[in-house]
Amino acid sequence: MATKPMTKTQLVAALAEAADTDKKSAGAALDGLIDIITREVSGGGAVTLPGVGKIYCRERPARMVRNPATGEQIHKDADKVVKMTIAKALKDSVNG
Repeated sequence: MATKPMTKTQLVAALAEAADTDKKSAGAALDGLIDIITREVSGGGAVTLPGVGKIYCRERPARMVRNPATGEQIHKDADKVVKMTIAKALKDSVNG
């Protein structure tokens, strides 16, 4: 059965312990990493996190979608979505 996902506080504490530093520095490092990834991906680039995966932005074309409540067909404009491809090393560690 699935467990609850790790919270940011728990992640910062684990990062601080792994890096042998205080939680404030670990939190600042995590926030900096998030800012860099957000800036790069929103600018159309991609970020590769070795051993984890690649985060990138992909454009979706305009298309017809269906409103599930009414069944009515609606035109949806083109938009962008953030995708992530998981690294083989992470997949193997989960399955192995």
